[in-house]
Amino acid sequence: MMLVLFIVPFALQAQTKFHDVEANDAKGAVKSISSSRMGSPVLIKFTQDGKMQQDGMTDAVYDADGYIQSAKMKVNGQGMEMEITMKYAWENGKVKSQTIETQMGAFKSSNVYDDKGVLVKTVMDMGGQKMETPYTNYKFDAKGNWISRKASMMGQEMEEQRTIEYYE
Repeated sequence: MMLVLFIVPFALQAQTKFHDVEANDAKGAVKSISSSRMGSPVLIKFTQDGKMQQDGMTDAVYDADGYIQSAKMKVNGQGMEMEITMKYAWENGKVKSQTIETQMGAFKSSNVYDDKGVLVKTVMDMGGQKMETPYTNYKFDAKGNWISRKASMMGQEMEEQRTIEYYE
């Protein structure tokens, strides 16, 4: 009977871990991810238990296993701020798809991974019109997270870079 009392707290503790690091295509004890989106700096911080703390993010909803299901975000685009809702679908610990709900409608993007779990392309469905963004030329840090990759969008190739800080 005493053994059961010790096992239960460990089982409950495992369920408090969040998977927001994985929602940002990373793994491990990530403290922050710095990047740039459309020329603007983006900093996403994480608590030690993996919960995302991003400016403008509210109303995050998680499932029982700590996987984010949805969140509201304030984003700036073309000089105007708007609120969007991000919805996540998960498969095997990876984001299978994201749906972005805006005042202009909903847009769904699906992720395609290779056999090593590396994101090779995103397919965006914009009202029946599909746009693919393949990712190539990955560079990884010592912890196995990507820090540089090339994205090809509408015939334009661009390099995406990010800096990852760890708790360890």
